[in-house]
Formats: sequence, C-alpha cells, structure tokens
Amino acid sequence: MNPAALLLALALLSVGAFWIGKSRSLALVGGSRGVRNLHSLPSHYGLMTAMWCALPALLVIGVWLAFQDAIILRLITEHLPAGVRDLPKNELSLVLNDVRNLVAGNVPASSVSEAARSASAEYLHLRGISRMALTVLVLVLTIGAVLTVRAKITPELRARNRVEVVIEWLLIACSTIAVFTTIGIVASVAFEAFRFFAIISPIDFLFGTAWSPQMAIRADQVGSSGSFGAVPLFAGTALISFIAMFIAVPIGLFSAIYLAEYAHPRFRTWAKPLLEVLAGVPTVVYGFFAALTIGPALRGWGASIGLDVASESALAAGFVMGIMIIPFVSSLADDMISAVPQSLRDGAYALGATRSETIKQVVIRAALPGIVGGVLLAVSRAIGETMIVVMAAGLSANLTANPFEAVTTVTVQIVTLLVGDQEFDSPKTLAAFALGLVLFLVTLLLNVIALHIVRKYREQYE
Repeated sequence: MNPAALLLALALLSVGAFWIGKSRSLALVGGSRGVRNLHSLPSHYGLMTAMWCALPALLVIGVWLAFQDAIILRLITEHLPAGVRDLPKNELSLVLNDVRNLVAGNVPASSVSEAARSASAEYLHLRGISRMALTVLVLVLTIGAVLTVRAKITPELRARNRVEVVIEWLLIACSTIAVFTTIGIVASVAFEAFRFFAIISPIDFLFGTAWSPQMAIRADQVGSSGSFGAVPLFAGTALISFIAMFIAVPIGLFSAIYLAEYAHPRFRTWAKPLLEVLAGVPTVVYGFFAALTIGPALRGWGASIGLDVASESALAAGFVMGIMIIPFVSSLADDMISAVPQSLRDGAYALGATRSETIKQVVIRAALPGIVGGVLLAVSRAIGETMIVVMAAGLSANLTANPFEAVTTVTVQIVTLLVGDQEFDSPKTLAAFALGLVLFLVTLLLNVIALHIVRKYREQYE
C-alpha cells in the first residue's frame, strides 16, 4: 500500500476508532440516559481512542518513510557489480541518482546503464516489501491500540483530561516546529551572508555607492571584478517605499475614518469588502498596470510640461504599489478606529465637542497606536514587494532621489542574482544572502517598533 493510500486507510480507521470509543462509553452506562455517570462526554472517549489509533501509527509512518530510501539504497549498493560498487564516491553517487530518476520515471530506461536498470528493479522490489511490512505494522499497531484503549474505558476514566493533555502537547509541537523553522531560515541566510562578508568587506557593502555584481567566470576575463556597494539599492528601496506610503497612508486612513465614523452601515457593508478586493489582486497584475498604463501616462504628462520622465521610473512603481497597499492600511486603521470604546465618544459629546472634534481629538488619538503599528507593517510590505518594481522601476542601480528616474530595490536584485545556474561560492551569488540578511533585519526592526508602540499605548487607553 503506498503512503497516500495508507494515510487514507489510517484516517478511516481513526473514524472507526472514534465510533468504537464513544459507543463503548455509552454502553457502560446504559445508553445516552446514563451520560451523567461518565466522567467525560462520550465524544471525549471516542476522541481519546481515535488519538491512540492515529498518533502512534503516524509516528511510525513518518520514521519509516524518513529512513526507507536510505536503507534501500544501501542494500542495492551492496548488490551492485564489483566494478560499479568500487567506483569513486562521486561516480557511484551518479549511478544511484540514475537509479532514483529511473524509479521516479524522470528518465527513460535506455538512457541509463545496465547496472542502474538492474538496481532500479531491485529498488522497486525492496520498496514493495517495505511498504507491505509498513502496512502490516500499522494495521497491527492501530488495531492493538484500539482494542487496548477500549478495554480500559470505564465510567471513571478521565478521558477529557487525557485528550486535553495530548492536544496541548500537539500545540507545543506545532509551535516548536514553527520557531525552529524560523531559526533555521535565519541561520541559513546568516551563514551564507557571513561567507560573503569573508570575501567582501561589510564596510564596502553597507557604504559603497557602486553596485555591479558581475564577476569573472574565467581567469582570462577582464573588467568584471564586481562592485558590491549596496547604497543604491537601499536608496531605491527607500524611495519607492516612501512614494508608496505617501499614496497609501492618507487615502487608506481617510477611507477608514469615513467607513468607521461617517458611512451608513448599509454602505459600509459593501464598500469595505469592495475596497479590500484590491488586496486580493495578484501583484503581477499591478505590475502590468504600472508598466502599460501608469508608466506611459507619467512619461506623456512629463513631456507635456517639459520634464524628462523615464519609461520605467520610481514614481510609477511607487504609485501603483501605494494603490496596492491602500486596503492594507485602510483595513487595519478601520479595525483600530472601530475598536475605540463608544464611551470615549459619548464623553466627548457630553463635553460639547462636535463630531469632527471628537474624531480628531479622541478617536484618532485613542486608535493611534494601532494605526501606527499598521502603517509600519505596511512599510514592511512595501519594502518586500518585488514584482511591481521589476516591471515598472527597472533594474538600474542608480543612486538618485529623482522619482522620475529608473531605480531598483533590494528584493529585485536578490531575484536577479539567483536566476539561472549559480555557483554558491561566488560573491555574486552570496551577495543575495547578504542583501536578504539586511532586509530581514530592517523588517524585523520595523515589526518590533510597531509591536512596541501598540503594546505601550494600548495599555494607556484600556
């Protein structure tokens, strides 16, 4: 039985185990009329039985599948012809890769050696035996667990407590996986970034003003020693993000104030979801809009008044990015304004304040921590945007504050550096990880500041 079919069978067995546990608990007290004699609800007994049916089996399946391929490859390696088995490690690895590709159906049988074909047949035979053994083991384990738990079910059994303990440990395990996944991602980026800084000085990277990451591939190539000053990238990212937030913050904040304080409830019910539709539009659509509509329009407008506007400019990318972020700012600000207690408004009205004065002096000030936090999160969103910048701002690493010129950002250069076949011992490739590390630290700092503001001032108004 293949793993997918085995998991499906295990799911059906777990459903059956739930029914067995629940029925057993009801049978012990004479049916539903005796439920009050049970320590826990009948569903808790069923859930406990289902957990004992599924969890040990899932653990066995996970461990088995994790080591299955390695063990089978070791076995077939020992049965390879002596001439193949004694090959150098790298060449033997190529033969085993042929075996894997042939088993997976990625290559035709005629493209690999006879030894690889024989090994792949042996591989399939051993894998069949392994799957059969795993199926038998899982069935024995699940049936044994269900029968054991069923025999131990009594009216006094604290099924609810045991289920809650298992669920608590599952939640802890999920949280631990999430934390360690984050640590692993950061560690992998930091490791490669430190390899880059071992070749290129961090001072030159952080304060250099020339970005040209082309490196010589052959020894006879000249004029491609590479320049890794990232200031133009940081400046381009900051310029486009500033333009985007200049567009998004006022429009998003004012629309949130209108929807929360002035709009009729009927208008709000359809206007807010309609506004949030913008957040669901793919960024590539915004990129097309910027490249095909906004860019030419800005160029034509600039030519009409004597300005030289590039076809791909920071203004076009920032403008469209700002439109994309409007629902992000608006939704967060609307939630913060709506969360302000009505008692604060009533107090202001009781003191004689007008509606406008109440919004400006009471509501906005009370919601300001959440609004600022939302804006900083929107800045992080703008800094990380890539597609719009690629299509509307260009790839030129220009150090300029002129929004009518083409610029590029950190994320775009990361994508550019990692496109195609790359050597991960080259400064050109490793520079992407250094840029990623800086981008991560900047966004982390913004999120920490947003969290600090929200926590500090939220306590003041509660």
